[in-house]
Amino acid sequence: MNITLSANDDIIAKSRKYAERHNTSLNELVRDFLKKISGEDNASNNAQEFCKLAVSKSGCSEPGFVFDRDEIHDRRRQR
Repeated sequence: MNITLSANDDIIAKSRKYAERHNTSLNELVRDFLKKISGEDNASNNAQEFCKLAVSKSGCSEPGFVFDRDEIHDRRRQR
């Protein structure tokens, strides 16, 4: 379903810049807001979305890689 909204030009411009900085669109921001206030944005949906993204966008580590938080922080300090 399509809807028409009206808002101050300045608000629209700032919102579009915000969306651009966050690699999304104004349309997606409004859609996410509507999901949130309507109860569509719940833990179950979020968990399903996370699983979908984890499978489809997963990274690939070298064989034998073990995450070491202390080592990561040491490397950052050395830069």
